[in-house]
Amino acid sequence: MAQSQTLTIERRSIDVIPADERHGSPWHQFTLWCGANLQITAIVDGALAVVFGVHPIWAIVGLLLGNLFGGAVMALHSAQGPRLGLPQMISSRAQFGVYGAVVPLVLVVIMYLGFAVTGTVLSGQAINAFLGVTEPAVGIVVFSALTAIIATVGYRLIHVMGRISTVIGAFSLFYLAYRLFTQHDVAAAVADSRFDAPAFLLAIALSAGWQLTFGPYVADYSRYLPASTSSRKVFATTLLGTVVGAQCSMTLGVLIATVAGEPFLTNQVQFLGELAGPAVVAAIVYLVIVVGKLAANCLNAYGGFMCALTTVTAFTGSIRISKLARTLVIVSMMVVAAVIAIIAS
Repeated sequence: MAQSQTLTIERRSIDVIPADERHGSPWHQFTLWCGANLQITAIVDGALAVVFGVHPIWAIVGLLLGNLFGGAVMALHSAQGPRLGLPQMISSRAQFGVYGAVVPLVLVVIMYLGFAVTGTVLSGQAINAFLGVTEPAVGIVVFSALTAIIATVGYRLIHVMGRISTVIGAFSLFYLAYRLFTQHDVAAAVADSRFDAPAFLLAIALSAGWQLTFGPYVADYSRYLPASTSSRKVFATTLLGTVVGAQCSMTLGVLIATVAGEPFLTNQVQFLGELAGPAVVAAIVYLVIVVGKLAANCLNAYGGFMCALTTVTAFTGSIRISKLARTLVIVSMMVVAAVIAIIAS
C-alpha cells in the first residue's frame, strides 16, 4: 500500500492537507534536507570561499557559522508546515495580500528556475560522462525528464529520493574525502592559517545565503506531518539535516579547491570522476552526482509548480488542479530549464 501511494501522483497542491491525510515522521525532514545538500553544487559553493581568498581553515569555520545561522531561519519555516498544512509561499499572502504576493512569488519562481538550470548543467555533464557521450543536450534532456517525473508524482517520492540521496551521498563524500587525503598532501595545503576578517565574513555569507534560499521551500515538505507533531522536533531535524549535509559538502569543496585549484574549478564533474580512481568507480560517482542533484532539483520543480499555481489562483480563485494540468506545468518548467541549460553549455 505504501509503495503504491509513493508512486501515485499526489492529489494535493496548494490546498490545506486534511487531518486524515497527514503522515510521516520529523526524521524524514532530516533525510530530505541532508540528501538535498549532499550534492555537487554545495561542494562548489564551499570551494568558492577559497576562490574568494578565505584561508581553508577559516573558510570551514565561517561556512559552519553561516550554515547554522541561515539554517536556523530556514528550519523555523519548516516548523510552520504541520501547523498550517500549507505550502511555504502561499503563507506570504498574509503579509502581502492575495495580489501583492504575486511579486515575491514570481521572484521565487525565477530563483527556482535559476537553481534548476545550474543543477541541470552539472548533472547533464555527469550523465554524459557516464554514457560516454559529448553532446551536452543528451545529459540535460535525460536529467530534466527524470526531474519532471519525480516532481509530478510529488511529495512521497521526493522524500524517498531524499533518503536515497542521504545514504549514497554520505558514503560517496566519505570515499572522495579518503581519496583526496591519500592522493594529496592536504595538511600542508591548509597550513599557515592566516585570518582575514572581510574574507571570513564572506565565507559566512556564502553558506548563510545558501541556507536562506531554501526558505521558500521548507514548509512544502513538512505540511503533511500530523498537526500534533512537535514543532521543536521538526525544527531540530530540519536544522540538523540541512547543516550536516551542507557543511560536509562545503568542507569537501574547500579542501578540493585548496589542493586542486584550477583543474577542479575548470570542470568539477570531471575532476571528481578522476579523483574517484578506476573507471568503474568514477562511473558510480557520476551516478551519485546525478542522484544528489536529482534530490535537490525536484525541490525546484515541485516548489516552482506550487508557486506558479499560487500566482495563477490569485486571479482565478481556484485552489484545485487536475493531474494533467499539474504535469503540464512541471514539464513546461523543466523544458524552459533544459533550453536555458543547453544554451548555457
